[in-house]
Amino acid sequence: MLHSRLPRVKQVRLSSDDRNQARAMALKEGLRVWAEIDLDRLTANVHALKRQAGEARLLVVVKANAYGHGAVQVARAAVEAGAWGLGVASLEEGLELRRAGIRAPVVVLGSSSPAQAGRLVANDIRVTLGSLELGRALSRAASAAGLTARVHVKVETGMNRFGVAPDEAVRLAEALRDLPGVEVEGVSTHFAASDEEDKGPTLQQYERFRACAERLDWVPLHHVSNTAALLDLPDMSLGLVRCGLGVYGYYPSEAVSRDVPLQPVMSFRSRVARVATVAPGEGVGYGLTWRAERPSRIALVLAGYGDGVRRSLSNRGVALVRGCRAPFAGRVAMDMVMLDVTHIPDVRVDDEVTLLGRQGQECIDADEVARLAGTINYEIVTGLMERVTRLFIRGGRVVARQDLAGLREVSAS
Repeated sequence: MLHSRLPRVKQVRLSSDDRNQARAMALKEGLRVWAEIDLDRLTANVHALKRQAGEARLLVVVKANAYGHGAVQVARAAVEAGAWGLGVASLEEGLELRRAGIRAPVVVLGSSSPAQAGRLVANDIRVTLGSLELGRALSRAASAAGLTARVHVKVETGMNRFGVAPDEAVRLAEALRDLPGVEVEGVSTHFAASDEEDKGPTLQQYERFRACAERLDWVPLHHVSNTAALLDLPDMSLGLVRCGLGVYGYYPSEAVSRDVPLQPVMSFRSRVARVATVAPGEGVGYGLTWRAERPSRIALVLAGYGDGVRRSLSNRGVALVRGCRAPFAGRVAMDMVMLDVTHIPDVRVDDEVTLLGRQGQECIDADEVARLAGTINYEIVTGLMERVTRLFIRGGRVVARQDLAGLREVSAS
């Protein structure tokens, strides 16, 4: 539930036939650019992933501002939908959740410094570790405060990124068990290639992990699976699965099974600020890299790479206007991009522009944008900048918004 201490603004009830649920609010306020976060879709994704996981607990990964979707609101919705806990990359991300009143288990999945031990323990934030030094720092902090530090030992099984070798992991876990104030809650590894068609490397990593974990059967939670592994290799779910991208409605690669239905949660929109006619031969934008080959109509859109529109989409990207596809014309600037709308009748100022999501019968998703930008869908959604207003929708209502003024609930009055 939303916490009552959040500031409130008047709730907007949108018509049931308006598929773009936040359009009326955004255009009425003259927002330059906004994102719509569909919490009902997020809830459906969580339920679908939980069914796939069977008896395993679900850890929803909300690092990088919940992959650009808004960490606090996503975390609340995920826990309400049945997630056991939340995964973050750092102490700071965990503290954001705690400040918002979220009490569900929070696990730092990345490396932490011993200098952070006191704050980690005081805020009941679990730690993934690969060193006894950090364990001892947590023990000292926990003993001094009369609290318990819960830790997850990371086993290096083939990714060669973070963790310790299996034999060392066993010794580390046993040493941690003997430290006062420390509870070894979990043991984990991370797959390097679970989203590839060849599952050989993943199966090898899994076997290395299982050989280690069998020696640590006293540890309550064993976990290895990310979204890709859960979708393709559900028998590896063990006691806990860690899902990030799937929660937000995307599949990690073309090689991963689509049998579990997932729906994109985010739409990204802007509006037309100007429509101008350009004569043949005239250029558009920085460097004049786009030139009209005929009398052309160019729409100025108020979104740029300062908002999350990749500059690599210059002269390559596409957006939706009046339900039609419009190609980018010229280079993406920091705060704006131009579209060639010559083929679209009656485009005018304040028309909605969809950069990610559905408009009419057309749809642009993060997979398509990633292909055009030469990157991956993860980077497209996580790249949404802080200054983009996020409107959170549930049951046809805008229930919360987050902008540079902060996060606040939208009241029903």
